[in-house]
Amino acid sequence: MAEGIDRNADDKMEFSTSKEVTVAPTFEAMHLKENLLRGIYAYGYESPSAVQSRAIVQICKGRDTIAQAQSGTGKTATFSISILQVIDTAVRETQALVLSPTRELATQIQQVIVGLGDYMNVQCHPCVGGTNVGEDIRKLDYGQHVVSGTPGRVADMIRRRNLRTRNIKMLVLDEADELLNRGFREQIYDVYRYLPPATQVVVVSATLPYDVLEMTTKFMTDPVRILVKRDELTLEGLKQYFIAIEKEEWKFDTLCDLYDTLTITQAVIFCNTRRKVDWLTDKMREANFTVSSMHGEMPQKERDSIMADFRQANSRVLISTDVWARGIDVQQVSLVINYDLPSNRENYIHRIGRSGRFGRKGVAINFVTQDDVRILRDIELYYSTQIDEMPMNVADLLSEHYPLRAADWKWRKGLSSRANKLLHQQTYHPTFQLTLILTNPVSSTRSAIEMQFSTVITFTLALFAGAAFANEGKNFTIIGPPGTVPNAISKTTSRTVPASTAGSDSDSD
Repeated sequence: MAEGIDRNADDKMEFSTSKEVTVAPTFEAMHLKENLLRGIYAYGYESPSAVQSRAIVQICKGRDTIAQAQSGTGKTATFSISILQVIDTAVRETQALVLSPTRELATQIQQVIVGLGDYMNVQCHPCVGGTNVGEDIRKLDYGQHVVSGTPGRVADMIRRRNLRTRNIKMLVLDEADELLNRGFREQIYDVYRYLPPATQVVVVSATLPYDVLEMTTKFMTDPVRILVKRDELTLEGLKQYFIAIEKEEWKFDTLCDLYDTLTITQAVIFCNTRRKVDWLTDKMREANFTVSSMHGEMPQKERDSIMADFRQANSRVLISTDVWARGIDVQQVSLVINYDLPSNRENYIHRIGRSGRFGRKGVAINFVTQDDVRILRDIELYYSTQIDEMPMNVADLLSEHYPLRAADWKWRKGLSSRANKLLHQQTYHPTFQLTLILTNPVSSTRSAIEMQFSTVITFTLALFAGAAFANEGKNFTIIGPPGTVPNAISKTTSRTVPASTAGSDSDSD
């Protein structure tokens, strides 16, 4: 579940740390509670990551701490483990408060804390906007050891006196650079002034610009600093490419051409505005492509539903604003497309960090017009990285690491049990052949139709007479009697059906 951090990349990570920081090689060396250790191992961790081995002990000592490291290196678990170590579960009062810039991230953090604290009977509530205020009041009145929330709703609950702050020992600012931006800054200060004077402050993010570090001096006392070198922030194992596009209006056609590549696993497409997200989603659906979308103006129930579908891989392609760029962890995401380059450099690393999570391989593709060249070069200089032009075999870069799952193909419904068994046994590879058996109750004749995909994947489909494939997005529509080659193909596509058939014989299932 949690383990999967790329240990080779993690070991190579170089930090700039305060003098007193030592490295704890194991979780046992951190002298954590026994039930917390049980929860850590049950959650899937075996040994601490680089940032965990440096930061957890310092936080547990009560030191104000600034921790910065790449996306996917275990920062959420770093402060979650620390919180669980310092709270007293015998006291049903809020003792730790975690603030995040998005509702989805706050909810995800709550789930991590509950998961790691599974053997501690910990109470942790997500206090986020867009949800029922009455439910927040009920949960907070019952008593929560930890609250994970967004600044606006948390400030509201404090003002209503439903969230009591007198026992809070620790305040965590996750994605601190975003929280200390103009949009949240006043809300953060509003929350902070209600906290006890001795409250410990922990600041966590993948990117911490100098001005944000300066701002932390206003509410932190002699903080321990654990900062990764900036040129290590481009995420090892993540391939970055650009596609040069002459005109803005040509981006849509380019995206359509890439659609088959997007659906090899799961992909996130980033736009800079909510309006652009809605426009692109409508355009893709008009062209019969299956996509989902999410941005900050959507009702919370709709956002939760979209997130659940995407986590469960019920949807394959998600179009979003930067609301999705911060800390959200969906491990199957292997491709990120920046339809628009981000308006600031820090958001670039947060966006592309959505793919290749926990050291897995991933690909980031940037759509670049002439107006974007300066921004792209600025990103390269800032992170000391090189972004190359996209190669022709980008599908192979993705597919070689990810198996094809039967559940990914809509038309598997109706397959005979024998065909389903065959399908489950196959593994995705750019050149393999797969035989599917579809049952027809009337005839036992079958014909083989060879289909050549644009990604050089060849399937051999053994079809019983009269079997049909329904049109699904850009998939084939194959309808025809035995012994003939159907030629009804949905939409204009580079996929072709060669005029060849195999002989027929009889078979019983």
